[in-house]
Amino acid sequence: MPPESIPAKADIVIIGGGIVGISTAWFLARQGIDVVVCEKGCVAGEQSGRNWGWIRQQGRDPRELPMMIESMRIFAEIEAEIGEDIGFRQCGCLFTANSDKQLQRYHEWLKTAQEFDLDTRVIDSAELRRLVPGAATKWHGAMYTPSDGCAEPHKTTPAIARAAARQGATILTSCAVRGIESSAGQVSAVITEHGPIKTSVVLCAAGAWTSMFCRAMDISVPQLKVRGTVARTAPADNILDTKLFDDRLGIRLRDDGGYTVAHGSILDHGITPATFRNAFKFLPALMQEFSTLRVRFGKEFFDELSIPKRWSLDGQSPFEKTRILNPEPSKRVLKGIRKNLDRMFPQMAGVKIVEAWAGMVETSPDVVPMIGEVGPISGFHIATGLSGHGFGIGPGAGKALAAMLTGNNQTIDLSPFRLSRFFDGSPIRPMPTI
Repeated sequence: MPPESIPAKADIVIIGGGIVGISTAWFLARQGIDVVVCEKGCVAGEQSGRNWGWIRQQGRDPRELPMMIESMRIFAEIEAEIGEDIGFRQCGCLFTANSDKQLQRYHEWLKTAQEFDLDTRVIDSAELRRLVPGAATKWHGAMYTPSDGCAEPHKTTPAIARAAARQGATILTSCAVRGIESSAGQVSAVITEHGPIKTSVVLCAAGAWTSMFCRAMDISVPQLKVRGTVARTAPADNILDTKLFDDRLGIRLRDDGGYTVAHGSILDHGITPATFRNAFKFLPALMQEFSTLRVRFGKEFFDELSIPKRWSLDGQSPFEKTRILNPEPSKRVLKGIRKNLDRMFPQMAGVKIVEAWAGMVETSPDVVPMIGEVGPISGFHIATGLSGHGFGIGPGAGKALAAMLTGNNQTIDLSPFRLSRFFDGSPIRPMPTI
């Protein structure tokens, strides 16, 4: 619902009401900072409300781990802190191995786990059968992190938004930001569809929309979108308490007694002009994921092609024309999910899939976030490229971003996430798939 009014000014304005933007607002508001969140649609309307609900430290790029470990600590305390149920459980995480080679890669990642004092270990097939007794698949073993967790995406970000509002944050929905005004090289205001808000600090945490917003400011943010198809089953017998990732299936128990399920190895990318614009930077990641990539050419290309590079701040922007990205789930992927679920867990064969949806996962060339101040205008920052990891890392990122934006003591080094790494000759090295 559009706001009845908007503030004339704020210390900090955040563009985007996903889990990263909302978590940042929560931490800022707790410090007494006057913060406004402008969301063109609704809170968690896109990927923050459509993901798998996984909160995992296991298998992360080492650059992300300090922020992810802090995020896990926040998740463990957040329900008591905000007074709302988000379905959080420290249920553990399993990455199964279908070959000895895959199991060896897990053993190699244990060096990273030990460096960060994680409780990750590699387990054999016998222990795996005890953890997942209902599975029909004969795995070679698995990597297991008991402290990893999960929560319900449709509950989590809205609950944090309500907590932020109680602390004094202003959360505006149906309030698109059309652009930025500056004075003497410094941010001076954001221009929303409902009028300007004076500010000197802006964080663009707009998910899949960040690259488009920044391009209008002549800031290049290499970003591509991948469609993720997800489904949920009706309540069923308890086949596993942990969450499990296999080459064919990702599955976790929901708090409603059903299961959230997704395919384990299909990346669905619709080619757009951005694909060609960013092809060279994404080449290492594309080559790494070549066997799982499903590329299509169609409506997405022409939809993006029709969007102007710039638009008047006095008229309707692209963000008002499309309030929420709501892609159709892939029927092909859903068939694969159904087939793999029934094969791996035969007792689920009679359990209906009661809902399916899709979300647009935005990713960076090295599958690691892009965070920091960018562009020629002082005071403009981005937090994007979460690459499908945003739900789990969101609260930890929010805490780190709040410290960055206020100049407070920063306990997490954000320099590995600088946007300039893609333009200063640094090698682009996505973490190998494990």
